[in-house]
Amino acid sequence: MDQATGTGLRIVVLVKHVPDTQFDRHLGGERSTTDRAESILSELDEYALEAALQLVEAHGGEAAGHRITAVTMGPAGAVTAVKKALQIGAHDGVHLTDEALSGSDAAGTSLALAAVVRHLGDVDLILTGMASTDGETSLVPAQLAERLDLPQVTFAAMLELTSDDDGAWLLSARRDNDTYSETVESGLPALVSVTDQINEPRYPNFKGIMAAKKKPITTLSLAEIGVDPGTVGHSGAWTEVLTAQPRPARSPGTVITDEGDAGIRLVEFLASRKLL
Repeated sequence: MDQATGTGLRIVVLVKHVPDTQFDRHLGGERSTTDRAESILSELDEYALEAALQLVEAHGGEAAGHRITAVTMGPAGAVTAVKKALQIGAHDGVHLTDEALSGSDAAGTSLALAAVVRHLGDVDLILTGMASTDGETSLVPAQLAERLDLPQVTFAAMLELTSDDDGAWLLSARRDNDTYSETVESGLPALVSVTDQINEPRYPNFKGIMAAKKKPITTLSLAEIGVDPGTVGHSGAWTEVLTAQPRPARSPGTVITDEGDAGIRLVEFLASRKLL
């Protein structure tokens, strides 16, 4: 147990299976949903996982009773994100999968994930990336905190856990803005989204990859967490894609050949596009 508080931390890190940014993204199906055939653990979620690992390591690690659970929702292939998190260092994983989840927007996603967190029981800290690399809305962390009635810290660039005079956990986070930084504090439980400036995520090593094979992954359905299928997926979505079409091919650029007036023509070109 941690000497300062006498209790182990339970940290949940949300991880998402997203299309690999090295490839073009595509929409498919009748409802224009994202094609996730070539997907990986969201890069921005790796910063949240690293933040969790550093917090745990700073306070005695697993031997002190601390535990990190990687949680994802999605089709069968989404479990890959959890497996990668386990290789990096998470202690166990949870995969929420159900056909009714297909087409969930931010509202449906936060509703389902809130139910997963409640199902897990006592959770001290929820960490997320600042956004997913597919939707890039940054909506889910705020919605999840609201549904769970938790204090929320957004876009944290530094995290630290200490204890108050009574031995209770105290979270300190620095948020960086364009011209200033601010430090905010919160008790636990809480939800924090972190930026890609907070740390440098580690890579899974051979030992971690082998150890991950023995770490438990719990698979849950909507019925098991008490969620009505009609409140998630396409039927429960607050938003809808009405139409979608492929991005048009890039048109050839304008070539200006210098015949003594290239400078003038360049200025005119930029001015015509209101870039000056």
